[in-house]
Amino acid sequence: MNIAQSAFESIETFDPRPTALVIGTGFGGLAAAIRLGAKGYRVHMLEKLDSPGGRAYVYRQDGFTFDAGPTIVTAPFLLEELWALCGKNFSDDVDLRPMDPFFRLRFDDGRTFDYSGDKARNIEQIKTFCEADADGYERYLKASEERYKVGFEGLVDKPFDSLAALFQFMPQLIRLRSDRSVYQLVSRYIRDPQLRMTMSFHPLLIGGNPFSVTSVYTLISFLEQRYGVWSAMGGTGSIVKGMASLIEGQGGKIECNAEVEEILVEQGTVRGVRLRDGRTLQSDLVVSNADAAWTYRHMISPEHRKRWTNRKIERSHYSNGLFVWYFGTQGQYPDVPHHSVILGPRYRGLLDDIFKRKVLAEDFSLYLHRPTETDPSLAPEGCDAFYALVPVPHLDADVDWPTYAETFKQRICQRLEETMLPGLTDKIVTSRLLTPQDFQDRLNSFKGAGFGFEPRITQSAWFRPHNRSEDIEGLHLVGAGTHPGAGMPAVISSAKVIDQLIPAAVPHRA
Repeated sequence: MNIAQSAFESIETFDPRPTALVIGTGFGGLAAAIRLGAKGYRVHMLEKLDSPGGRAYVYRQDGFTFDAGPTIVTAPFLLEELWALCGKNFSDDVDLRPMDPFFRLRFDDGRTFDYSGDKARNIEQIKTFCEADADGYERYLKASEERYKVGFEGLVDKPFDSLAALFQFMPQLIRLRSDRSVYQLVSRYIRDPQLRMTMSFHPLLIGGNPFSVTSVYTLISFLEQRYGVWSAMGGTGSIVKGMASLIEGQGGKIECNAEVEEILVEQGTVRGVRLRDGRTLQSDLVVSNADAAWTYRHMISPEHRKRWTNRKIERSHYSNGLFVWYFGTQGQYPDVPHHSVILGPRYRGLLDDIFKRKVLAEDFSLYLHRPTETDPSLAPEGCDAFYALVPVPHLDADVDWPTYAETFKQRICQRLEETMLPGLTDKIVTSRLLTPQDFQDRLNSFKGAGFGFEPRITQSAWFRPHNRSEDIEGLHLVGAGTHPGAGMPAVISSAKVIDQLIPAAVPHRA
């Protein structure tokens, strides 16, 4: 299947379906395309890169397969819904395997914590850190469930393009003390400093600082316990391939190597797009899965933007940047789980450096992904595939990444050798780097931020760029930069939001 090939080439007669252009083939864009196809639209997706996926792009090198972006699935029912819209079963196309543990935390003193979906096992481990925190953990999970019911079941797939929508949920958000940070809420129930890290680091997976992100995001803890943490055989790219196949099955088109340079607007209404190659495509509506700040700042002329002005975009707060090192080893590390978090000597101080001071510190924490623990086919026989992801400041920091990237990689390699991957240097057979500069240049991410707007309370829900443009009729936004935010469940849910905002297609007359 050539998913970049036009699905319309065989159509020689007039097609009465209205056209929807979707910019970007990340999970938000793919989900939006499926939902628009189900509503009767003729979908044409435009992707800057040479294959679909966006942040979920797949690198293949020297016999290794590396997922560039998301590595886990935490709410599989959201994907199942998309397959069901097309009359198909998700499990027929994608094989999900449960993670156990969900992740291993390694603290700077060498202690470890294997966090899993088995509450009893978690509690037994908690007791070895602090006996009193066992009861606190139980109470914390109840607090997490409360926020799940409001934040996920109530808010995540609802449009927030009016103040009325915000005011509707405001009493519940006040009752739950959404003004408190994730770390503050965790600290109400957990005493041990290392356990506080264990229960509070999750916002970093969606670009948020646990010390400033609203406590609503503690819902992730309950979400994981309720639905599990899963990995797709063949890598996350297998989900992208499956979604692309659904779109083709609806008669949609995915065109790669097609970078959108401008969204065309006339009299406050979207008219189509102009591509970098000079082509102009007309459309009845446009959905942007590109970075929201980049969409407004670089794809739409200032005269068409009253709310998202250049000044507002520049003054907004953005998530951290990411330094990602993909590497393959000759030989395996069978004792290393699928997901690990290696914490440095500092927690709050390091996060202040990243999010507030915008400086690259000497110390760091990192996420280590070893997918071959679950799926050996992602590497040659007898080898392991890895990526090491380090949260770093975005491009407001004074770091010359093209010059410094190799040095920083060596620092990561040394840290891995000291902690979980002894003898790593001599085992590496392939390597690839992705820096905040690459996020900006390759992925059109404003300031090279890995997750768009930082999900602080003043940049959540109504305060984020709306899923239905405030300024331009017929323009909709999905993905990490709009409501509800970053992470696979959220960006897929953003497509559910616009599904409620966009009416069913009305065929054109010949």
